[in-house]
Amino acid sequence: MNAMRLQLALPRAPRDWLTATAEVLAGSEIDTPEEQASFVAQLAHESAEFTRLEEGLNYSAQRLMAVWPRRFPTLEAAQPYARNPAGLANHVYANRLGNGPESSGDGWLFRGRGPLQITGRRNYTRCGVAIGEPLPAHPELLLVPRVGVRAALWFWRDNDIDAKDDDDDVADETRTVNGGQHGLADRQAYRDRIYSALTA
Repeated sequence: MNAMRLQLALPRAPRDWLTATAEVLAGSEIDTPEEQASFVAQLAHESAEFTRLEEGLNYSAQRLMAVWPRRFPTLEAAQPYARNPAGLANHVYANRLGNGPESSGDGWLFRGRGPLQITGRRNYTRCGVAIGEPLPAHPELLLVPRVGVRAALWFWRDNDIDAKDDDDDVADETRTVNGGQHGLADRQAYRDRIYSALTA
């Protein structure tokens, strides 16, 4: 795998992210074109080809009601968090994923970052230990290409996705990454394009 081949399949992706991806995978057990295509396809979909690497959470009140209907059953409940990304993150991620209460600010500090959106103090801590980076103290490191890709690889290994990524169907990987089948057709299209680029 090399960055030039990846660029053929991911034309919008910044070259530094593609270079980091190729370098990180070169030293990993994800070493067949099938496995590499499945891995990069999930990153490409989740990050819009490495151009969206931080959870925004800038929603209207109506959108909050659609995304989190149990938390925001009415416009009145949603209004304080509309167009308020930090407030929303602190609210919806409070006392979850190793975060403290809403007042701690952990929800915003440890919001989704990196190509696979590592989220929550617990995951930042576990990932940081595994890859040797001080992520709880410096969460912005997940926006650095080589760190972000290594974090994604940690997530892949930690969730045993590498046991599912050696065929041409991304449904199993998508269930683990996304919790469902959201964007499955797009992920599959990425996988097929990337595989073609890697084996051309």
